Amino acid sequence: MHTKRIIPCLDVKGGKVVKGIQFVGLKEVGDPIELAKRYYEQGADELVFLDIAATQEGRDTMLSMVERVAREIFIPFTVGGGIRTLEDIHRLLLAGADKVSLNSAAVYHKQLIQEGAQRFGSQCIVLAVDAKRRQDNSGWNVYVRGGEEDSGLDLLAWVQEAVALGAGEILLTSMDADGTKQGYDIEMCKAVRSVVSVPVIASGGCGALAHFAKAFETDACDAALAASLFHYEETTIPKVKAYLKRKGVAIR
Repeated sequence: MHTKRIIPCLDVKGGKVVKGIQFVGLKEVGDPIELAKRYYEQGADELVFLDIAATQEGRDTMLSMVERVAREIFIPFTVGGGIRTLEDIHRLLLAGADKVSLNSAAVYHKQLIQEGAQRFGSQCIVLAVDAKRRQDNSGWNVYVRGGEEDSGLDLLAWVQEAVALGAGEILLTSMDADGTKQGYDIEMCKAVRSVVSVPVIASGGCGALAHFAKAFETDACDAALAASLFHYEETTIPKVKAYLKRKGVAIR
C-alpha cells in the first residue's frame, strides 16, 4: 500500500496567507515564507501554494514569492493561481515549483492539461477542483474563479475527462466543508477515487486528528490537505503523523 501524505496549504492573497470559511470571510494568518519554512521543518510531505486572487484579478501568480518559498523548502511544491498558458507553467517550474495546479484554466482551456502533460509530464499537472453538492443531492458541480462561479460541469465527469487529458493528480476541495472543521467530505472523495486511477488529495473541512484518520482509514484519499488547523497551531504535523502511526495508518 502507498504511504499517505500530509500536505499543508498556503492560500495567498495580497502577499499574505489567508483563510476563510466556505471561500468567504478571508482573514490574514501569516507570512508565506515563514509558514512554508515552519511546515517543511515540521516534516510536511509536500506543500501547496495557491495564489487565490490571481484568476479574479486577471494577473499571473506571484513568481518572486514562489522563488522565495522554493529556496526554503526541499519537498514537492505545488503552485496554483492565475495560470493560463504553457509559458506560465514553464515560468513556475523554473521558479522552483515541482507541480502546477490548474483550476479555472483547466475548465476554460482544457487543452492546457493535455499540452502541459505532454511538455512537462503528467506528474507536474495537478487538477484542482472546487466542488459543491447540488441542491437536489444528485452529485456535485465544479466551481471556478475562486468558487464564485458554477461551471455547470459534473464533478465525476470532469475528473475523468481531465485525467484522460493527462492530469496526474487531483486536488479535491469540498466547498461545503471548507473551513467548517467538520471533517473531509468522505463521500465526495470516494466517489472521485472510484472513477479515476490517479492520486486524490482531500481538501476542505479538516478540524481534528480524527478527520485525518477517517479519510485514510476509509481509503477516501491518498493525501490529506489542511490549512487553518496548522496555521493557528491547533495541532502540528508531527502530532498528526504520530497519531496516524498509532492508528496503524502507513504514513511517510
